[in-house]
Amino acid sequence: MDLQKSIETCIKKKYATFDGRASKGEYWWFVLFGFMVGFGTAVADIMFFDASGNFSPLNSIASLALFIPNIAVGCRRLHDVGKSGWWQLISFTIIGLIPLIIWLASDTHKKKNQFGPVPKS
Repeated sequence: MDLQKSIETCIKKKYATFDGRASKGEYWWFVLFGFMVGFGTAVADIMFFDASGNFSPLNSIASLALFIPNIAVGCRRLHDVGKSGWWQLISFTIIGLIPLIIWLASDTHKKKNQFGPVPKS
């Protein structure tokens, strides 16, 4: 999976799809896309609206637009390693970020699990 295919899958095809599985490539390419969009809109906000960065309408709109697909692809990625998507909530404990990142970076389980068949890479 490449960046373009990941964006197409997460935005066009599975914007709010929380069931199924997502490959490691699909997840991490979409995370990279989110960082690029966030950085680009933050720079645009500083250039066009306020030099101090207190007013950021473009970044806020982009963050809201990508919020649901980010949660959905994270849920599908956790399904791919055999975990429930609800495990994303442990990120609020700060220390929970460690196991969450380990799970998100883990290899795909090569067998069908309760969340569906193995995703195509």
